[in-house]
Amino acid sequence: MRVLLFTGKGGVGKTTAAAATAAAAAARGSKTLVLSTDPAHSLHDALGVPLGAGPTEVDTGLYAMQVDTQAAFERTWREVQSYLLTVLERAGVDALQAEELTVLPGAEEVLALLEVTRQVTTGPWDLIVVDCAPTGETLRLLALPEALSWYVERVFPAQRRALRAIRPLLSRVSGPAVPHEDVFDAVERLHRELLAVRAVLTAPTTSVRLVLTPEAVVVAEARRTLTSLALYGYRVDALLANRVFPSSEDPFLAGWAAAQAVQLAAVRADAGSLPVLEVPYRATEPVGLAALTELGQALYGANDPGVVLPGAPVGGPELLTVSRTTDGFELSLALPLARRSELGLTRSGDELVITVAGHRRVLALPSALRRCTVAGAVLTGGRLVVRFEPDPALWRQP
Repeated sequence: MRVLLFTGKGGVGKTTAAAATAAAAAARGSKTLVLSTDPAHSLHDALGVPLGAGPTEVDTGLYAMQVDTQAAFERTWREVQSYLLTVLERAGVDALQAEELTVLPGAEEVLALLEVTRQVTTGPWDLIVVDCAPTGETLRLLALPEALSWYVERVFPAQRRALRAIRPLLSRVSGPAVPHEDVFDAVERLHRELLAVRAVLTAPTTSVRLVLTPEAVVVAEARRTLTSLALYGYRVDALLANRVFPSSEDPFLAGWAAAQAVQLAAVRADAGSLPVLEVPYRATEPVGLAALTELGQALYGANDPGVVLPGAPVGGPELLTVSRTTDGFELSLALPLARRSELGLTRSGDELVITVAGHRRVLALPSALRRCTVAGAVLTGGRLVVRFEPDPALWRQP
């Protein structure tokens, strides 16, 4: 099963691109599901049909759905929310305000991704197309599984053991409510589910298609997004340039076409071997199944929209590798288009903390590298290469 994630700066047409891809794939015979993690919920507007909480058949082989995030939130977060409500109410917070304060930021997007994982593991689909939120929200969302893992694996067990030991004493005194085991169980359950999400989204069968318009501000953000997606371990297999003006004798349109040509040249240079597909500016808005299918077929031509497109790297190079050298080890992480001025690198215990353009990833080092010291690092060929040398005090010679 293939999974395609569509994201891009708000307003570039990612929902239309996702829906057009799904429609074109279904027209070729692939059983396709398209769903949205974007709180704007504009997918049903693009398709022109009402959508429910389960897969709705839009056409032969094409299904779409609107995730019921409220029901999923109550099912996944109920125990934790109940505990937080008790704490806030004891602190004198109004019940209505407490209810609002206990809503998990980004909960709708998170729970929609849990639904993606459920459909991947249990659904009958050949292809799942996901209309993601704009890039900023999507990057924060895709970083969440690893961030929560860091907390649950390192901080959470100690807190749970400590509270288990002192809970009988605290229960005899007034004060903040002490979380019960079901609260911890709920956090651990969410952690497991998010790890499953990350496993699905970083699998070789999953890739991101980045939608942009050929404008300077949008192209600059797309450039940063390519780097950040690689930082978190997500593969991009194509860029979609939307609303491209055709050549024209009209001075106004000719000016736009010339400006866009400059930006498209920059996009192609940045993309390297990645395919850059162009979507011409159309005379009418592509709304409804017929218009979306036509748009998808024009976009992909003879290619199957669901497969890795011609020109895209197939299977490698790996985003993160560790290799042995003559005097130690090298950790290599793909960071396409990263700039030295935007890059931060620190070692914290058994972890490597990498920051690029405001996005941060904490990498747990493998056992061998934990017994090494960082000997240096270089940014070369679109990869961050960190050199490690064995620490004689920790490394046992065979």
